[in-house]
Amino acid sequence: MTEQVAGVDEVGRGPLAGPVVAAAVILDPSRPIDGLADSKALTEKRREALFDIIREHAAAWCIAEASVEEIDQLNILQASLLAMRRAVTGLEIRPTRALVDGNRDPGLDCETRLVIGGDAIEPAIGAASILAKVARDRAMIELDQAHPGYGLAGHKGYPTPAHLAALERLGASPLHRRSFAPVKRVLGLGQVDLF
Repeated sequence: MTEQVAGVDEVGRGPLAGPVVAAAVILDPSRPIDGLADSKALTEKRREALFDIIREHAAAWCIAEASVEEIDQLNILQASLLAMRRAVTGLEIRPTRALVDGNRDPGLDCETRLVIGGDAIEPAIGAASILAKVARDRAMIELDQAHPGYGLAGHKGYPTPAHLAALERLGASPLHRRSFAPVKRVLGLGQVDLF
């Protein structure tokens, strides 16, 4: 039996709004993909092009997420690991091994190797990084339509000065992570004065 190696990565740990998204990809050695790299090192246009190529050429792929509610309930790290487990579980081919970007073991039911900076050195992790980033960016652009005024299509939920100003002006939307300090502050959930 040939080894089935899944690359696993997530995006969206830092934003104040929206889900955290993970992807798992098993590449097909007979259908190599040129240009796989850390999604952050690629232009948006290149990521978009590779998104379709990866989905067409990979042996298996899955994109999964953990919701804002899950992030607030579990914490961002645990929600990220949950999204990774969902992505690997959703693969049509069961991997014999997973290469996971970062230094935290998501608790997969296969052999796991943690690779710090893996999205830049392991093609399967790079592919997962691209799928997760494009999927999350597209979701945030759609969510911007439903929650106008925050500029989500531009900053994708990250705490830019424009986003922080909109948060102060408009208050928190249902998309905002209530466990994150800037959102807590707007909601008056920061430090409580006991006197």
